[in-house]
Amino acid sequence: MPKILLLEDSAVDAELIEAQLESLEGTVTLTRVATRAAYEAALARESFDIILSDFSLPDFDGMAALDVALSAAPEAPFIFVSGVLGEEAAIAAFRKGATDYVLKQRLMRLPAAVTRALNEARERDTRKRIEQQKDLLVRELSHRVKNNLAVVLSLIRRTGRNCATVAEFEAKLVARVRAMADAHELLFEGNWDETELLNVFRRAVRPYDADLSRFDFGRHDLVRLDPKAALSIGMVVSELVTNAAKYGALTTDQGRVAIEWFVQEDTNSGTVLHFTWSESGGPSVATPDGEGFGTQLIKTNIEYELEGQARLDYNARGFTAEISIPLPVV
Repeated sequence: MPKILLLEDSAVDAELIEAQLESLEGTVTLTRVATRAAYEAALARESFDIILSDFSLPDFDGMAALDVALSAAPEAPFIFVSGVLGEEAAIAAFRKGATDYVLKQRLMRLPAAVTRALNEARERDTRKRIEQQKDLLVRELSHRVKNNLAVVLSLIRRTGRNCATVAEFEAKLVARVRAMADAHELLFEGNWDETELLNVFRRAVRPYDADLSRFDFGRHDLVRLDPKAALSIGMVVSELVTNAAKYGALTTDQGRVAIEWFVQEDTNSGTVLHFTWSESGGPSVATPDGEGFGTQLIKTNIEYELEGQARLDYNARGFTAEISIPLPVV
């Protein structure tokens, strides 16, 4: 429903203009003012889709009315509806910012002029919104790319500190970068929206056990993760399954991994996601001499990125990880 502001001091001319506007498609809301004070008050009080103005007015002229409109409502098309607008004045008005002019002797042209001006204004508004959205997406993408590059640089530096050979460094680095890529791929498939934890888990363990045949699932509630949580948990699960495939349960045919996750209400922490990884049937486990980068990666993602807790237990019968994450990040 277009809202039209009409600046017209002649009641007769205003009735003729209103009669022409009745032929517009849809319902039109017309507000008529006759003085500068009423005109400025109307523009200050509400927004209008289009402004129609006489050129010759009792207490100010059309050019002054155009100046007020350009200041108070720069997005609203401005059309002069006058019987005295000469060619030179019309050219000056267009240069200043007027959209069109209609002579009162040819008011039948007014509906078409108003329709065209409104359509052009809508197109400009649509293009503006698209440009704003594009700028927002570009800034967001730039932010994410910078963050990801920072993570990759950290992976490169810290992976190298714990590797004895170039081949070991290459294998570990490729695996960790691939884990990041897989998590991003999953998020892009979901339009960077919430992602189910089960899908994050499947994607992370796919290189080692695509059909999940080595995993014994206990309770696994339907849990949806925001992008930040999905990326962090994807990296953590990838680290867990990589370690299990190299040193733990997945190195033997009899080895198994029991996995479960569930959401629970906690009186102190609110709603919490509990995630458990428990290996069995693999080689005897010994507590490492120092904290390697894999352990640091798990704790950093859980304790710092997601403000949760991670307890890693190197029991001789099998490695166990118990992870708790507060629901606000989920």
